[in-house]
Amino acid sequence: MKSRPKIVDRILDAVRASETCCVVGHVRPDGDCIGSQLGLALALRTLGKQVTVWNEDQAPDKLAFLDPDHLLQKPKRGQQFDCVIATDAASFERLGRVGECVRERRVLINIDHHASNTRFGDLNWVGHREPSTGELIFRLIKYANWPLTPAIAGCLFTAVSTDTGSFQYPTTRPATFATAGELVRRGADLAAICHEVYQSYPLSRMRLLRHVYTHFRLTHHDRIAYFWLKPADFARSGADRADAEGLIDHIRAIEPVIVACVFEQVEPGVVRVSLRSKSGNVDVNEIAGHFGGGGHAAAAGARIAGSPLSVQRRVITAVRKAMDAAA
Repeated sequence: MKSRPKIVDRILDAVRASETCCVVGHVRPDGDCIGSQLGLALALRTLGKQVTVWNEDQAPDKLAFLDPDHLLQKPKRGQQFDCVIATDAASFERLGRVGECVRERRVLINIDHHASNTRFGDLNWVGHREPSTGELIFRLIKYANWPLTPAIAGCLFTAVSTDTGSFQYPTTRPATFATAGELVRRGADLAAICHEVYQSYPLSRMRLLRHVYTHFRLTHHDRIAYFWLKPADFARSGADRADAEGLIDHIRAIEPVIVACVFEQVEPGVVRVSLRSKSGNVDVNEIAGHFGGGGHAAAAGARIAGSPLSVQRRVITAVRKAMDAAA
């Protein structure tokens, strides 16, 4: 276990002084967000806290198994909390409508691992070198000596596993394997988690994946790969937005590709861009930052205003410049 950061003591003091807690996450939550939220919420419940868990968007179907008691809810206005804890959110804006509903609180705690985090909380624990927020929540529970039940362990293992690409991404460190091992020892059901998260996809996602394979494009000497997802693509495949999670990894895995991009038309005049880099010399967090986004050196994104063609040209140009500068 790493040395205990001073901010942890301040966070634990705030939690001890709170009776009502709300654990919130970012829009379009992924495995790290949902696993961290639920793992922390379950831990707080063991302490006798009144716990609410809010997301603007529901959890992807493949993560529903983590929430058999349906703790995850849509946000509601008019509620007050002693303590609000944001997990895996790089900025207050990333909370979406949840942010508007948690303004009545005594303290806002921000626990996250994104390098682009804006330190928007009253208390901020931002471990930007950590591969997942789930690992930070695990450390918090260990530092506090809170109970670590099999249900909590399963949530946190899912968080750690998904944000490391099942322990494949270069952010994975020896401590990550130690954390995963202890979570399995504490009752995380490895077989069930792997089945639900990695081995069970709806047919609609396969139709969307077929679209990716037939429509992706390569440019800049095949070192940049990109594809588009438009409302019509989801309609034809019967897929929803959650089914698009991880599709970028299929073109990222092409051997010559260094940077992969997904352009998703989320509303008229707004394009959501996801970026993945396979090179330590090409920081997509910096690229996304040019467009008001952020994330990690190897995985980042942004929402960009403009016409689809204009956004595509601007982003691809920025990626080319970053790759050429790193050459």
